[in-house]
Amino acid sequence: MNEVLQTLLHRKSIRGYTEQPISAEVQSEILRATLRAPTAGNMMLYSIIDVTEQGLKDTLAKTCDDQPFIAEAPLVWLFVADYQRWLDYFRRSGVEKMCRQREIALRRPAEGDLLLACCDALIAAQTAVIAAEALGVGSCYIGDILEKYELHRELFGLPDYAVPIALVCFGYPTEEQRQREQPTRFDQRFVVFENCYQRLSDTDFAEMFDERQTRWLNRRTKVDDLENFGQLMYLRKFAADYSIEMNRSAHVMLQAWLKAGFLKAN
Repeated sequence: MNEVLQTLLHRKSIRGYTEQPISAEVQSEILRATLRAPTAGNMMLYSIIDVTEQGLKDTLAKTCDDQPFIAEAPLVWLFVADYQRWLDYFRRSGVEKMCRQREIALRRPAEGDLLLACCDALIAAQTAVIAAEALGVGSCYIGDILEKYELHRELFGLPDYAVPIALVCFGYPTEEQRQREQPTRFDQRFVVFENCYQRLSDTDFAEMFDERQTRWLNRRTKVDDLENFGQLMYLRKFAADYSIEMNRSAHVMLQAWLKAGFLKAN
């Protein structure tokens, strides 16, 4: 099998790391590949914060839904959706004066700009994950970085137009993690459609979730009064406290992005 495809097909999240450090050379190779990631308009609308201070890792292990392995990871990168760098460049380039001369409105960043920067940051993050995997280094995304926006913004000194989008932990996997079963994915017929979107039928959902439903039924406790796997996932994921906090945090993040001044001096 092609080595790249083999890397993609065998990759899984790693949440336990050996004490082996990731050498400067390996980190450099991961970063070199990361910075070649696809990017909108070649603008590289992201920044990467290399979290090396143990105190920061310890804090993240608590603020990101109490996950101790974050503090133990040899390498932790925070991927930031970043339009601040370009706005600072625009200010230094006299864009405000140019707009007055041309009698055009000075545009401030809006929702689309944030989404585009998020895409850039996530594409870079995934490139880093695959580069690391190719070098024998495991990784795990920490979606909980989207929670507690105000705290994380202050923790990393993020300006108005730089928001935390993805936290990724890297490290050499323990033997237990190496042997851990790779999680299954949905069959492609439920995910890939030709030419237009398709809503799934009751039969489709029954087939789609058959394995997970069966596994849940086998592990369900007697005190569990839920009727099916869908109810479990609603409570465990969609309506969970961390999900409520994530959406509150994302709302604050978006409002701050839309209200900030365009050419505020740093």
